[in-house]
Amino acid sequence: MTLEERILLLLPERANSNEHLLWRGRHLSASVLLQVGAQDYLLRIREGRVAGVARGPFIMPNWQFALRADEHSWTQFWRALPPPGYNDLFAMAKAQRLRIEGDLYPLMSNLLYFKDLLASIRLSEGDQ
Repeated sequence: MTLEERILLLLPERANSNEHLLWRGRHLSASVLLQVGAQDYLLRIREGRVAGVARGPFIMPNWQFALRADEHSWTQFWRALPPPGYNDLFAMAKAQRLRIEGDLYPLMSNLLYFKDLLASIRLSEGDQ
């Protein structure tokens, strides 16, 4: 499965079938820009559910915050056992592999939700 297929297909499926994740994000509605290399994806989250994932390019997209990293960094992050420095969003940000932009309030007030959401499409042990 390609990286794009995992984002477009697997992310909504895994997120919306995870009851704990849905409970954690039950008060969250936001639009998030996820940049993987040169490709943009717009995640629409409504009351904790991933309502949609759209592939860019976008003309003046509306989002609360953006997570931007190169394709190599996201590929490492989404491995079953990510190497040190790629295992967490803030580890990637500290190493300047990830840029976090925009209104950080939705991210910080729902931090565990977003960490679990993005980790939900990690490869399983046999897929590496």
